[in-house]
Amino acid sequence: MINFFLLWYLLITTLGFATFPLAYRLLPALPERGYALSRALGLLLWGFIFWLAASFGVVRNDLGGLFATLLLFLAFSVWWGRRGGEGQSPIDWLKAHWRYALLVEILFLLAFAGLAFVRSHAPEALGTEKPMELAFINAVLNSESFPPNDPWLSGYAISYYYFGYVLTGMLAKTTVTSGGVAFNLMISLVFGMSAIGAYGLLYNLLKVSRKGSAVFSALLGPLFLLIVSNLEGFLEVLHRLGIGWTGSSGPFWAWLNMKDLSTPPSQPLGWIPERFWWWWRAARVVHDYDLAGTFNEVIDEFPFFSYLLADLHPHVLAMPFGLLAIGLALHLYLGGWQGEIDLRLTKIPLAPRGFAILAVVLGGLAFLNTWDLPVYLALAGLGLALVRVRQHGWAWARLEELIVFGVALALAAILLYFPFYVSFSSQAGGILPNIIFPTRGAYLWIMFGTLFIPIFLFLWHLRDQIPANLRMGFGLTLGLTLVLWLFSTLLGLALANTDVARQFITSQGAVDAAQVLQEATLRRFEFIGGLLTLVLLIGMAAAYLTGLRAGWQDPAAGTFSPESASDGQPAQAADTPLPFLLLMILLGGLLVLAPEFVYLRDGFGSRMNTVFKFYYQSWTLWSLASAFAVAIIFSEARAIWGWLARIVLILVVAMGLVYPVLSLPNRVNYFKSDDVTLDAAGYLARYASEDAQVVAFLQTQPFGVIVEATTVYSSYTEYGRIATHSGYPNVLGWGWHEWQWRGSDKAYAGREGDIKALYETPSWNQASEILARYNVRYLVIGGLERRTYQVNEPKFANLPEIFRVGDTVVYLVPERP
Repeated sequence: MINFFLLWYLLITTLGFATFPLAYRLLPALPERGYALSRALGLLLWGFIFWLAASFGVVRNDLGGLFATLLLFLAFSVWWGRRGGEGQSPIDWLKAHWRYALLVEILFLLAFAGLAFVRSHAPEALGTEKPMELAFINAVLNSESFPPNDPWLSGYAISYYYFGYVLTGMLAKTTVTSGGVAFNLMISLVFGMSAIGAYGLLYNLLKVSRKGSAVFSALLGPLFLLIVSNLEGFLEVLHRLGIGWTGSSGPFWAWLNMKDLSTPPSQPLGWIPERFWWWWRAARVVHDYDLAGTFNEVIDEFPFFSYLLADLHPHVLAMPFGLLAIGLALHLYLGGWQGEIDLRLTKIPLAPRGFAILAVVLGGLAFLNTWDLPVYLALAGLGLALVRVRQHGWAWARLEELIVFGVALALAAILLYFPFYVSFSSQAGGILPNIIFPTRGAYLWIMFGTLFIPIFLFLWHLRDQIPANLRMGFGLTLGLTLVLWLFSTLLGLALANTDVARQFITSQGAVDAAQVLQEATLRRFEFIGGLLTLVLLIGMAAAYLTGLRAGWQDPAAGTFSPESASDGQPAQAADTPLPFLLLMILLGGLLVLAPEFVYLRDGFGSRMNTVFKFYYQSWTLWSLASAFAVAIIFSEARAIWGWLARIVLILVVAMGLVYPVLSLPNRVNYFKSDDVTLDAAGYLARYASEDAQVVAFLQTQPFGVIVEATTVYSSYTEYGRIATHSGYPNVLGWGWHEWQWRGSDKAYAGREGDIKALYETPSWNQASEILARYNVRYLVIGGLERRTYQVNEPKFANLPEIFRVGDTVVYLVPERP
């Protein structure tokens, strides 16, 4: 397996070096010229070109198409890098900054290899969403063009944001890697690219601020983003030690009311949690109980948990490219891409090359994980707005520019990836009100405490550096909060007469909507801590941002004069990252605030998925802000305040490291695996050898539709195993997942019954008709089929048997004229 790791490392590193000339010319406002972001930029641009060409039939999804588009991209990158430009060339820059480049390369290798080593001790694509992700990778590898075939619904294309699996398939095909090995190498690669992306972003922010040693302080970026975790792990240790318990009584734990922690610890006491998969609870910190006391699960993942669990899901695949988008927004804020695009009726205050790269990257993010698009579009737009206000002063024209920029960029991002949207459908169905589920302050602080404390200390530290308009900042924040609350209430009243709403009201033990609203309002005040925390954080960030106007001098000069606590000298706006940091803090706060009042309607029927997606983006933004905060406080804070702040931050980071230190060994069984491998599919040969041999055989045969067992409860089970591991589509796999992806069962209604009839009917004519209906090429009868159905096998004597191993047989269905 080391050979495949080295091939992936050499490929992505070569791609990064080849992309740097392009990044160097595109991102001149960044102190490190986009070096740490080059791998992500190169992979995304190559992926965009290849996917678009394969979607329109210009190339095929094979090695020829991959190399053709790769050579095209590399030629463009080199040509762009050799174009005229002021200052030193990319090679000269690397010679002058070789220490920085070397540290980036060392960090990438350590992160990539480190997670690959961890994954080799728990490589199986078993449980949670891993079978789905492996199925998508294998489907991409076995599709001649795009969109790829849906592996669990023959005759249909994947209806999901699948760009991350295309990128995985590209790297796998180019290095001749199997889908199982690619699964674990890709999540390790994403971890490595995210580590250097966070490092590069923090380096840029620190270099602009000219505070401390950016080269080493920037290591706080990947530490806070990828390693520091929430406080649930620290609570697990306290619980395991029996702290707060007297016999079976634990008032604090009863008040906290968190699952698994509200019961007495097992005896004898210790300090290492012993529950099976105890670390799972950290991604389920927020507890929603309705008015009747019924528990509603909420997902609140954070990055370390994601890589510990190692689901190769879109929110993980998108991470390095989200960091790339932050880098582009930072470049925009620092004054990059000055110019304008004339649209006749209006103008976009941005150079065409800047608009183009933003459109490609943001469009790619929407294709990777659609939830990312509005977040980073807003960050880029608000970053541009700060530049325009700095240059020209505030006027309502700035708001018009922001709207034009946002709408034009969103349209361009969608149009560039238009073939994806043609085949995409979704379960999303508008906005619903969150009436009765305020987030308790205790849960919010357990989730984000390791980021809240550095951010609040940083906001306090800024009090003498940036003028704060407290009245406007908190006025806007409270106004927005009240508007969201009112909107949620009115929306709830508007929906009160629907059948679903009436059923909900009855389930809460209420007689009408008014009673529900009354009790929900009392609950909001009972659990006001979470909302107060968010109002304080957002209000302080908004106060500083709105207070910037007091420090602006002549708009034509573009100067900004916050008094620096260190030297008292005015600073140029483009020479301080503080407004951009405040913007990240503000945006993260708004993302956490939103699901307090509204959520996206989906198949889960709750705010679970909205909290999951929004909190994850907030962690990304806040982790970078927290890392910057720690670096600044350690370099600037003086006297007693400085020492107290440092001690508090050290303790907070230590508490945030308890979870990774204890959970990682538990996840990999303390590195006691007898079979160290990167093959996520290798378990099949050990636990279902006959199925593994069927998969190996089918991969030597022409592409075709498979029929295998399924049930209404097939999701998160072994059903669909042949399609998952072969990449050949079956008639129906995990039906519940298909419903999630498509928003209804219209595409697969009747298939489950037809498959059951196919296996159980004694009639060859009926069976033959079903096989023809779904264009089946391979019929599998194995142990799972025999356990699921009362298989009537004699009728299949009409088909040629092409493979048999043990009790498993594969029949070939002849092609029909």
